[in-house]
Amino acid sequence: MESEHIIEDEELGRLFVRVNSRARRLTFRTKEDGVFVTVPPGTSMKELKNAIEELRPRLKTAKQKQVRPLIDLNYRIDTEFFKLSLVSGQRERFLSRSELGEMQIICPPDADFSDEALQDWLHKVIEEALRRNAKIILPPRLYMLSTRHNLPYKSVKINSSSGRWGSCSGRGNINLSYFLVLLPKHLIDYVLLHELSHTREMNHGERFWALLNQLTDGKAQALRDELKQYRTTI
Repeated sequence: MESEHIIEDEELGRLFVRVNSRARRLTFRTKEDGVFVTVPPGTSMKELKNAIEELRPRLKTAKQKQVRPLIDLNYRIDTEFFKLSLVSGQRERFLSRSELGEMQIICPPDADFSDEALQDWLHKVIEEALRRNAKIILPPRLYMLSTRHNLPYKSVKINSSSGRWGSCSGRGNINLSYFLVLLPKHLIDYVLLHELSHTREMNHGERFWALLNQLTDGKAQALRDELKQYRTTI
């Protein structure tokens, strides 16, 4: 294994792997920008992947706690395609009102937002709304860009990936994270064009970037840098 290695994981995002001559065992540290892994010399990729799978539930939980803000009455999402607000109501239970692009959660007057189970529930409710919106918004946009640029694909699926915005298989099957609907329109299009470019160029070589640059009016690198400011979380 190289002294430094990056693994892209669908659920965990980026894992930064570093070989340390003084390390006696594998250690994992979850930070905002990824999972940092230290391994002893001689560790094989198979050993590393086995350790990741064994620790996956704990790493996923640690990542969620690391990045997720408290959802309470001050929490807002105000993006181009999705808006969310929480308001205090009179009833003793939570209610949600949802329509395309907008969601309101009405909370009991005595809601305890520090309760971890409540935070888990709120995240699930909001993410389900994101999924519904993404299924309506993203496939037609992908189809339009595919037709415009003559880049056909086989299928498209919406998933809950918090590790990457999208992916494209060698067979032309495209997966898109529902967190995409939190991006500005021009960055959504950049991600969709990125995945469509993979239907012609499967790697990230010079020809891939030349194609993507052509599709984005020479702005591929600038859009890539701008995208780094956003995260696949709420």
